[in-house]
Amino acid sequence: MAGPVLRLPHIRLRTVLVHLAAWGIGLAWLVPFLGVAVVAFRPLGEVALGWWNLSPFNPTLANFAGAWGNSDCPLSMGIRNSLLVAVPSTFIPLMVGAFAGYGFARYRFPGRDYVFLSVVLLMAVPQQMVAVPIFKLMLSVGLLNQFLGLILLHSAWGIPWIVLFMRNFYRTLPVEIEEAARVDGASEFKTFYRIVLPMALPAFAAVVVLQFMWVWNDFFFAKIMLQSTDRAVATLCVTQLSGQFTRPWDLLSAAAILTLLVPVGLYIVLQRYYIRGMIGWTIKG
Repeated sequence: MAGPVLRLPHIRLRTVLVHLAAWGIGLAWLVPFLGVAVVAFRPLGEVALGWWNLSPFNPTLANFAGAWGNSDCPLSMGIRNSLLVAVPSTFIPLMVGAFAGYGFARYRFPGRDYVFLSVVLLMAVPQQMVAVPIFKLMLSVGLLNQFLGLILLHSAWGIPWIVLFMRNFYRTLPVEIEEAARVDGASEFKTFYRIVLPMALPAFAAVVVLQFMWVWNDFFFAKIMLQSTDRAVATLCVTQLSGQFTRPWDLLSAAAILTLLVPVGLYIVLQRYYIRGMIGWTIKG
C-alpha cells in the first residue's frame, strides 16, 4: 500500500515577487540607518575607508558626548528648543482641528463645502512659495527669531490637514450615539466632550505623532525664522556641526541618532492608538 502523498503548498509567483520587493525596499531603507548607527559609535579615523569596514572596530560614546555638548551649537540646547516649539505647535492645531473638523462633519451651514474645499486647497501651497511673504510678515510684527513666530507658523500650516483628518474620522463615528445623548438632555458641548472626544482619542494620537514629527524634523521654516544660535532647534544644530571644509561624520551620525530619540519614543508610546487612528477613518462603520 502506497504511503500518503506529501503535497507542497502552492505558492503563487505574484506572492513571491511581492515579498521579494517588500524585502528589497525594507533593506534599501535599513542599510543607511545601519550605516549611521555604525559610524556614530566609531572614531572618525575608523570609518575613513567606509563604515562597512569593521577592522578595526573600537566602539565609543565620545561622538554622542561631542555632539551633545558641542561648543558651536550644543545639541542639548537644540533638543530643548525643538521641544519648546514642537509641543505647542502640535496641540494648538490639534485643538483647532478637533473642533473645526467636528463642525464640518456634523453641521450644515451656508457655504460649508466651499469653506472646506478652501481649507483642503491650502494643503497644496508649497512652503517655498510663501517663504518671502512669511519672512516679511514676521519681520514687520516683530516675531522673527522668536519661538512664538515659529509656533504660529507651524500651527497655521498644520491646521488644514488636521481639519481634513479629523473631519474624515468623525464621519466614521455612529451618529446615533450622539443623538441619544441629546435626547437625554446633553448639550452640544457636553455631547462632544463626553461622547465624541473619547471615541476620537485614536485620531488625536495619530495627529499628535504626525504633527509632532513634522515640526520636529522641520528645517526650512526654522532656517528662515530663527537667526541666532541660542534659538537654534535640533535640525539646525545638526547642520552646524559641519565646517566649511570638513564633514565630521562621526559627530553628525551621533547627532542624528540623538535627534531621532524623541520622535521615536513618542511613536512607541502612542503606537497602538496611532495605528487605530490611521486606519479608523478609512473604514466606515
